[in-house]
Formats: sequence, C-alpha cells, structure tokens
Amino acid sequence: MVKYGLDYTRCRWILPLLLGIGVIFGIIALAGRGWLESQTLPYVHQASLWESCSRPEQGGEWNCESLMGYAWGRAAAATYLVGFILLVICFALAIIAFAIDTLRFNFIRGIGGLLFVAAVFSIMGLVIYPVKFSTEIEMTGINMFSWAYGFGWTTAIMEICLGFFFCCLPNYEDQILGNVKPTYFYSSP
Repeated sequence: MVKYGLDYTRCRWILPLLLGIGVIFGIIALAGRGWLESQTLPYVHQASLWESCSRPEQGGEWNCESLMGYAWGRAAAATYLVGFILLVICFALAIIAFAIDTLRFNFIRGIGGLLFVAAVFSIMGLVIYPVKFSTEIEMTGINMFSWAYGFGWTTAIMEICLGFFFCCLPNYEDQILGNVKPTYFYSSP
C-alpha cells in the first residue's frame, strides 16, 4: 500500500482480518453479562444488553429482569444488533472483494460507507443503554459499565476506523496495483 510499507499481494487480507476481529468483539459484547457491574462490596448488581440481575446480599440468589420489557431496552438492543448485522455483512463483502483477483475499488468504498452506517447504529445503542439504564433501573452502591460494554465501544470505534480505511483505499488504486513507476529522489551522476 505504501512504497516501503505494505505490499498489496501479501497484505490484502489485513482489512478483512480486522473486520473479523470487530465481529468477534461484537459477539462478545452481545453475549457478555458485563455491561454493568457493581464496583464495590456488596457485589449485588450486574447487567447485560438483554437483562438486569440483582441480589439482596453478597451470597444470595440472582433475580433477573428482562430489559426487553422497557421500550429503551428494546431500542438499545435493536440498534446495536442492526449495527452488528451490518458489520457482519461488511465482513462478508470484504472477503468477497479481496478474494477477486481484480480488486473493485468502488465496491470497497461502498463497504466503507456501510461501515459508517453500522457505526452510527452501534453508537446509538451504546448511548441509549447507559442513559436510560441509570435513570430507570434502581441501583445500589457504586456501579460501573464494565468489560462487555467496553467491547461494544471497541467494535464501534473499529467500525469508524475501518470505514475510513475502506473509503480512502481507492485513492491509492494505482500504487496498490503497481501501475505507478517509483520516483527516486537521488539520481547518480
């Protein structure tokens, strides 16, 4: 990609690989139970994107309530899930685009645009969740948004960054495909 950096033939799978890592992070965020956890003793609260669990005391039994009973819970889950599905579609399209010998750069720019749309949906879900959760769910002690919520934000940030890469990649089409002769700044006498 760059004259002295990445060679296209060896590094053509880096962007689809990064999208695959984003998909894995998205799966962890969707399935993780650590969106919100109690930070200090007593550890009596934990929540995921789908449910909120609490217990009366440290060693007690967990009582879980579905967040799908709240309109904001359905909205947060739906928007994050739409962003994740768009990310999976972009991953599949990137595999197809980079598997073709003659790379279609307009196709790649479309993947970048779709990644920006996925990032918007993911960020909407990631903002709705903490705002409404903290105002409508009763919490005791000090609570923190935890590891699974962090994986959700990591996925959204990866969608934005990879969107820029996919959109800017066609600008260097000739350099990537080797159609430009190298220019040398030093000429021998």
